[in-house]
Amino acid sequence: MMLRDKLSGVLVALGLLAGLGACQNKDDATAGKGPAEKAGAQVDAAAAKAGEALNKAGEKTGQALQSAGEKTGEAVKEGGEKLENTAKDAQTKE
Repeated sequence: MMLRDKLSGVLVALGLLAGLGACQNKDDATAGKGPAEKAGAQVDAAAAKAGEALNKAGEKTGQALQSAGEKTGEAVKEGGEKLENTAKDAQTKE
């Protein structure tokens, strides 16, 4: 009788453990992973976010450099025109 009671207690305990294991969310990215795997997943996520931020910063920097280059080109063109006009004025005065 005692063996049967112990065996039924063990079976009930195993049934409860199996039931609790089935309740675990399988969609969780860290489900069933150890501490190192969880940390690695977090590092991967952080690296992806940092990469996206760097891409955005690079795009903004590229746009700013292009705008600065266009403004510099316009300023050089205006300076060249002024220099040319000054040279023409100097030739006509001679």
